[in-house]
Amino acid sequence: MLRLEAVCAGYHRLAILHELDLTVEAGEIVALVGANGAGKTTTLRTISGVVRPTGGSITFDGERADGVRPSELVSRGLVQVPEDRALFGPLTVEENLRMGGWIHGRQRLDGALAEVYELFPILAERARQAAETLSGGQQQMLAIGRALMARPRLLMLDEPSTGLSPKLTWAVLGAVKTIRDRGVAVLLVEQNAAQALAIADRAYVLECGTAVLSGQGPELARDNRVRAAYLGL
Repeated sequence: MLRLEAVCAGYHRLAILHELDLTVEAGEIVALVGANGAGKTTTLRTISGVVRPTGGSITFDGERADGVRPSELVSRGLVQVPEDRALFGPLTVEENLRMGGWIHGRQRLDGALAEVYELFPILAERARQAAETLSGGQQQMLAIGRALMARPRLLMLDEPSTGLSPKLTWAVLGAVKTIRDRGVAVLLVEQNAAQALAIADRAYVLECGTAVLSGQGPELARDNRVRAAYLGL
């Protein structure tokens, strides 16, 4: 579904990604773990078209995705939830959700809204509440729900557990598994490596903008190098 081959990218003259290879197949959760500054967020921004790659290629569903406008990628089913959530604070929960489905007609939008409310019942209860008055966990659910309104085929999540309690973190990551089970592939960036590897089908360990390890999530969780560097074991 998604393939990065020898991708290089960065900001201005600062190179962050160095010939990064990565794949995400349909129906799987792929986690990116690594220390701060390893290039995880830059990877997502490059895939979503916010950062232009300086080398290599990105393909989505067999078609080139590098150099394509972010809005066009959303229309093709590639959607990112940024770390800062980027909600429209004064708008209500439902208004935020409907903004996420701007590319679809009314009938399909209503169906997507029902699915989001089924996944996150608390959002249905707070549908008329301003987004800026929600708790951190509820705002993260809203950010994910808004992305789902676009009917993605691949959903990219950047640090969804940031600022959340352990209980809410597991609730959000549990929802990520449900999203995968509904047929949406997920590329997950998560600072908490233990939790990311626990739910991932596959994972990559990034160091200095390149993948130094890859494998099944549980397999990497047992790797002594990963345990020592990222799990504190």
